[in-house]
Amino acid sequence: MKLRTLAVALVPALILATTACGSSSDEQSKNSQGQDKVTLTLNWYPYGEHAPFYFGKKQGIFAKHGIDLTIQAGQGSQKTIQATAAGQTDFGWADTPALLAAVGQGMDVKSVGVFLQTTPSSVQFFTDKNINSPADLKGKTIASTAGDALSKTFPAFLKANGLSDGDVTLQNTDPAGKMAAVMSDKTDALLGFATDQGPTMQDKAGKPVSYLKFAEHGLTFFSNGLLASTDTIKNKQDLVKRMVAASSEAWAAAEGNPTGAVEAMQGASQQLPSEKVLTEQFNATLQLLHTDATKGQAPGVNDESDWTKTINVFAEAGVISKAESPATYWDASFAPKG
Repeated sequence: MKLRTLAVALVPALILATTACGSSSDEQSKNSQGQDKVTLTLNWYPYGEHAPFYFGKKQGIFAKHGIDLTIQAGQGSQKTIQATAAGQTDFGWADTPALLAAVGQGMDVKSVGVFLQTTPSSVQFFTDKNINSPADLKGKTIASTAGDALSKTFPAFLKANGLSDGDVTLQNTDPAGKMAAVMSDKTDALLGFATDQGPTMQDKAGKPVSYLKFAEHGLTFFSNGLLASTDTIKNKQDLVKRMVAASSEAWAAAEGNPTGAVEAMQGASQQLPSEKVLTEQFNATLQLLHTDATKGQAPGVNDESDWTKTINVFAEAGVISKAESPATYWDASFAPKG
């Protein structure tokens, strides 16, 4: 009860411009065309990864499924999950590790489909640092945000590559300040998503950025996906089914037309990256949609064994205290078709 109260209290300060049209209610409000008004809160300010949602809205895909979609910026996966659990947004787009932790803490929220099934987690640095392998990180200072999933899984990445926590120095930095720390040479690298900071940092600094991607160096797990509160899942099953189906269709359509998807983001945010950066971010995102178990299937279709692998990674990393069954974190009944 204390946790739920805290989450509700925090949400107004955490989610941008949450209005009446963006909150859940017992009876879903509808627009003049009879479509359900639905709010999706992202994991962060809009960047290239989010293009399919804007493209799906522009192309009428969500409308076809009876959804009048409002897309809101977020301020981190953890806060988006809190807002979703507290009923301040109908759906959230957030990182699976943060979802696992939230469910472990008793929050009433579940995944209804992970779309980015290979993590973009990485160590990012300017190429002139001559970091070519994990071994080259020894003695380096890396900007990270204490308590987030990246910082908690980084020790597992080090271990998988024959290093220990003491081989590197993590400098605690807020999420928005990590790029500045690298660009000002206060740190050698940062922990972040290869689909987010890297292309932006490269564009701003005018010099190439390189990556040590977790997935290419012995550690892979689920990343961002669609989630809803357990109340929404229980009481609005038809809406959830339509939202998942529309999202899957939008992602498939965006994959087939990356240029159009990026163009659909125009005006999405005052902080929106340049079209060049958005394109790089989205193209990198498209490489993360499937695992070997889900190749050829619709975006958002998950395999239970992949869920189990992800859960075990975070149980071993201490992000969750106990590895529960996939059904604890994920409702498979809304899986998209096709």
